[in-house]
Amino acid sequence: MIPTFKLFALGALTCLVLGCSSQRNQTGNDSQRTDGQPGKPPSFAQLLEEMDSDHDGKLSQAEVSGPLQRDFVKIDSNADGFISQAELDSAPRPQREQSRRL
Repeated sequence: MIPTFKLFALGALTCLVLGCSSQRNQTGNDSQRTDGQPGKPPSFAQLLEEMDSDHDGKLSQAEVSGPLQRDFVKIDSNADGFISQAELDSAPRPQREQSRRL
């Protein structure tokens, strides 16, 4: 009976360690993207680094993806075809979907 209990305890401990490790990896990815501020949008400098393929310091609609591409016309307030830092700073923040609880 004792060997079975030890085997069960070892299995439970292994699951606990793997679960914590997985959670840390997911959190680590978020904090890397937002400089340690999970839940905050990336800075303009981070967006340029990720998306500005021609390195002109502006983001064109062809360069952006996700919410920036979907709301490009709303964010590009002067309609010049580019998103500048000033436009991004004054842009309305996208509404986040509330997760449903079952």
